[in-house]
Amino acid sequence: MPSLKDLKNRIGSVKNTRKITKAMQMVAAAKLRRAQEAAEAARPYADRMAAVMAGLTANAAGQSGAPRLLAGTGEDKRHLLVVMTAERGLAGGFNSSIVRLARVHAERLRAEGKQVAILTVGKKGREQLKRDYGSLFVHHVDLSEVKRMGYDTARAITDEVLARFDGGDFDVATIFYNRFESVISQIPTARQIIPAEVPDGATANALYDYEPGEDALLAELLPRSVATQIFAALLENAASEQGARMSAMDNATRNAGDMIDRLTTQYNRSRQAAITTELIEIIAGAEAL
Repeated sequence: MPSLKDLKNRIGSVKNTRKITKAMQMVAAAKLRRAQEAAEAARPYADRMAAVMAGLTANAAGQSGAPRLLAGTGEDKRHLLVVMTAERGLAGGFNSSIVRLARVHAERLRAEGKQVAILTVGKKGREQLKRDYGSLFVHHVDLSEVKRMGYDTARAITDEVLARFDGGDFDVATIFYNRFESVISQIPTARQIIPAEVPDGATANALYDYEPGEDALLAELLPRSVATQIFAALLENAASEQGARMSAMDNATRNAGDMIDRLTTQYNRSRQAAITTELIEIIAGAEAL
């Protein structure tokens, strides 16, 4: 049974931990507001870009001379998985849920006899994947110096992906991230970005004449569409990370409070037992005299 001193030290240690988790919860809450606003502000642009691309790609898909970002390489053998996680932990299941989805996807592709390469964005995903898939890593993007997610970061990732596609390194590229729903709900998402997917039921828009022509527009818009999807995923991830961290730190703070209550009860009982024992010894000594 722990001594009174040990119990007192444990109570003090848990109280200090509660202060830290409470502070982290408040910081995450402050960051969440900005990150959520950024993610929600980007959604209309991303949705409108997707709508425009759907009309253009529906007309160009399957035609000879279609851009490679739309038509693909004609094969489906080599896959690039862009796994986007955080630089830090203490965010509940935020990082592990993305990695889990990427693992399932990678194992399915390998079971089908296809080649898999992995590009990691954020340290935590790389740490979780390196033991089983370290030999498949082709590039890593460090976000530790990024204080606020911007389009420049997405553009740098896009340039790396497009350069590898132009170099013939892969046939299909898929990004993995968490879509922000709420503080307690982040949805692990996989989205194919290369070649561009034509939505089911998409039809060419006959109401518009494009100047320059559709081929020229696609050549310009397809790389921008890839960058837009990556940027939107980064913003969704940023909001999801802060939401998950806020929720995790709130749970940790509550658990610390419960542990303090239990330890305090145990301390008081032990202290009372010690006092009772001392009184009995004093009374017994007095009677002996």
